[in-house]
Amino acid sequence: MSTSSLDRPSPLPPELLAPAGDIDCVRAAIENGADAVYFGLDCGFNARARAHNFGPADLPEVMDLLHSRGLAGYVTLNTLIFPSELPAIADLLRQISDANVDAVLVQDLGLVRLVRQLVPDLPIHASTQMTMTSAQCIDEIESLGIERVVVGRELSVREIKAIAQKTTMPLECFIHGALCVAYSGQCLTSESLGGRSANRGQCAQACRLPYELIVDGQDRDLSDQKYLLSPQDLAGYALIPDLIDAGVCSLKIEGRLKTPEYVANIVRHYRKAIDDAMAGRAVHLTETEVREMELSFSRGFSPGWLEGCEHKRLVPGQSSAKRGVRAGTVIATNRRGVIVDAEIPLNRGDGVVFDGDRDQQAEQGGRLFDVRALDREDPSRVELQFGTGAIDFDLLEPGQAMWKTDDPKLNQKLKRSYSQTDPIRRRPLRMRVTAAVDQPLRVVAEAAGMAAVEIESDQVMQEARKHPIDEATLHAQLGRMGGTAFELSALSAKIVGRPMLPLSVLGRLRRELVAALEAQAIARPPRRYCESALADLQQSVSKTQAAAASEAGRVPTLHILCRTMDQMQSAIDAGMRDLYADFHDIREYRGAVAMARQAEARIVLATPRIQKPDEYGLFRAMRRHQPDGYLVRNLAGLRYYRNEGFPVIADFSLNATNEISADHLIAQGATRITPSYDLNRQQLTELIEAVPSGWLEIVVHQHMPMFHMEHCVFCSVLSPGTNKTNCGRPCDRHVVHLRDRAGMEHPLQADVACRNTLFNAAAQSAAEIVPSLISAGVAAMRIELLEETGPEIARTIELYQQLLRGEVTGKEVWTQLRASNRVGVTRGTLEERRNPLTIL
Repeated sequence: MSTSSLDRPSPLPPELLAPAGDIDCVRAAIENGADAVYFGLDCGFNARARAHNFGPADLPEVMDLLHSRGLAGYVTLNTLIFPSELPAIADLLRQISDANVDAVLVQDLGLVRLVRQLVPDLPIHASTQMTMTSAQCIDEIESLGIERVVVGRELSVREIKAIAQKTTMPLECFIHGALCVAYSGQCLTSESLGGRSANRGQCAQACRLPYELIVDGQDRDLSDQKYLLSPQDLAGYALIPDLIDAGVCSLKIEGRLKTPEYVANIVRHYRKAIDDAMAGRAVHLTETEVREMELSFSRGFSPGWLEGCEHKRLVPGQSSAKRGVRAGTVIATNRRGVIVDAEIPLNRGDGVVFDGDRDQQAEQGGRLFDVRALDREDPSRVELQFGTGAIDFDLLEPGQAMWKTDDPKLNQKLKRSYSQTDPIRRRPLRMRVTAAVDQPLRVVAEAAGMAAVEIESDQVMQEARKHPIDEATLHAQLGRMGGTAFELSALSAKIVGRPMLPLSVLGRLRRELVAALEAQAIARPPRRYCESALADLQQSVSKTQAAAASEAGRVPTLHILCRTMDQMQSAIDAGMRDLYADFHDIREYRGAVAMARQAEARIVLATPRIQKPDEYGLFRAMRRHQPDGYLVRNLAGLRYYRNEGFPVIADFSLNATNEISADHLIAQGATRITPSYDLNRQQLTELIEAVPSGWLEIVVHQHMPMFHMEHCVFCSVLSPGTNKTNCGRPCDRHVVHLRDRAGMEHPLQADVACRNTLFNAAAQSAAEIVPSLISAGVAAMRIELLEETGPEIARTIELYQQLLRGEVTGKEVWTQLRASNRVGVTRGTLEERRNPLTIL
């Protein structure tokens, strides 16, 4: 029998989670209604290294402030960890735990294991950098002791609900802020082009740059649509009731690089929206309220992926910068200023900007010196005056759009919300008072999220001759909370007889009560610490490493990854018998396996990089072809093929960067691991020294997969449709490249789920370290093809085979193939520098 909606328990209000780049942002979050705050540390290991951040020594003060006001505090440790950094992060974890931080947000699987064993009482949240996009992915990490998962931003409400129905794991999702076009934890763009790792907190925002479209070898004119990879900002306030119904426990605001005014602004509006939703009221923000949020920061608002994929809406492509609010249109200019048709109120001091050619630095803007009404019957027709020389009026023309970018009055209002001495937002207290003659006055106080505090007067109450104490007097005297963080919301009193107590005693009792509440709020319960945890984890790997020492010096097997049937045939013709197939159309996998069998070659099939709730069937479809193994790119694939008994190779996208994460993947059934591309030459050497070399498969030649996106450029600019259901699949008919500002033409490809990957135009080669890899006993090396054809494939294979035999040097290989001499994507001291023009 089905359960009616009336029988279901009412959903709990979701946590409103605010970002904080500094202490003013913390205060802004507190005073404007956040339930929790997340922030990073200035010693590294957080994905927003450019934020002001906090020092480890600041943690006790920050956490005491948050706890005293009833908020939780989460520290972001959401980057990958290199082997040499493990001791430092172990020390940091102890400081974090001792400061009573409520949870850490973690990306690295090895770090999750370290946290759980080192500080077992410190809760762990899986960062969105971990790319959790299905219940099956979550199932694979649940045994690690993770207590909450921040799901991928690319999920719709429907998909989040489907996940919630198949897991008991609490789910957190982003509700507002900037969107990365690439999957978090899967973007290698700023590293590949500029040597700055997004997985290490150094994203260079290459997605916000202009790109030109090349279709089938010809430039395609897109007019002013230049920002092909820059999404609008997420504003999901209208979908809060649906997310609550889906079971989301925390709604997260992006913005650790933003100002305190931004935090105050966005938090206060989302506080109102959540409260309205929980009260059963319609969630509606007025035009003025939305405009206020846009003025703090906006590239244009959209529901992101929460309503599903609508590529044209998500990435209009006209701009990538903060624009604020559309304010009007230019009518004319004169010697004094600009006459506009204003769409919103404008005031002196407001910042405005006019549309222009941003690439040529011709965009005009400044602060308004004066706003003069020109027509009583049409108040929208105004003349705007600027400071002398602020605007070149010759560059403006009728019809140009004008945007309001800043509102000083709004900023002042927002700043007042968090800069006052006395708290604005207070914690409601409920009191129960017992008063009786010949007994001390007893007060029990409770605040949400706190245990009850009980105190009593140090003297007994006397019988009153004239004015016995009553409930109104108790409420008036005990409710005088002054500048504290508490306010009396309800008081009940049990009064026996005619007791009385001096008001001075009541005042002293009130102060003691507040002190007891404050002490309880910031109390730090003892937490366990296992001193040997890191050494124990490393020791277990070291024993395996010693047992595998005999592999040193063995010539590894060379594998080749092909992306088409023609490439597979060329590889077979060149003598390759260890093949990987990574095809856009997985229906071709049947033919690929048959081709390999006929050539007596081994074949491994590559899974998609992402698995969403309705895509688990892809694994079953690929299983039917019975290959020799699978190259798995997500944890759900690892789980599925391990349980089905197939050999699995964990690919780079599982982000193994240290011996603890590598050991975990091996323990979960991986036969080999491709280390994360975040490792440079020195860091890769550290990993090889820390794990059995037979665990590793090193990619020695490839075009770096930079952006991996739910967003489909093919659909957005080459189709009248909006998503994969109606786009007509232009990806099947066209070869597309994106040209960056340095003139590099990067190949764009779509996978079976219509997700796009933008590959680096230049191949990179690790040929120079191949001799050291052989000496270390690395079991396997891999060449990954992209657009290469027959003769080029044969030449590439022959050169690497000669390298393995010691017949050519690494420099000869990468020079002849015109490849970059690089390992991974994070620049090391021995590697060439990237072209800075691509990013800067």
